[in-house]
Amino acid sequence: MKQVPAVQIDGITLCQSLAVIQYIEETRPGPRLLPTDPKKRAQVRMVSDLISSGIQPLQNLSVLQKIGAEKVQWAQHFITRGFEALEPMLKETAGTYCVGDEISMADICLVPQVYNADRFKVDISPFPTIKRLNQTLMEIEAFKVSHPSCQPDSPPDLHT
Repeated sequence: MKQVPAVQIDGITLCQSLAVIQYIEETRPGPRLLPTDPKKRAQVRMVSDLISSGIQPLQNLSVLQKIGAEKVQWAQHFITRGFEALEPMLKETAGTYCVGDEISMADICLVPQVYNADRFKVDISPFPTIKRLNQTLMEIEAFKVSHPSCQPDSPPDLHT
């Protein structure tokens, strides 16, 4: 589909964020991105899937280009709708991070989605759990350095 991410690793090319994350989880030593507890692991997958399948695809560049002039309103609508489903879910699962007190695949999915919400001027004040989790995660060095504004090929309009 000519989309990112696409990663060449261990002699194979992988695409799709969750496939890449799960491959890294299964082939590299810690820190773990999926909890060992089956219930928490299912919760991580639930949150990750909601973001990566239910919110994020509706604001891909290719989708927004088809929408045309109303792309900002489109993105705002679907991000807000997704956050309305995500907020109560995270109220149930969150500790310090999305699911409990260890960073997981769910956190890796959340941060870029909140970035997109900010990019499209979505008011996240109605989503205090999402806001708190994102603020906590953005204090962590790995999340700071992965921000789009820190990437060498990032277009100037994505810098904050």
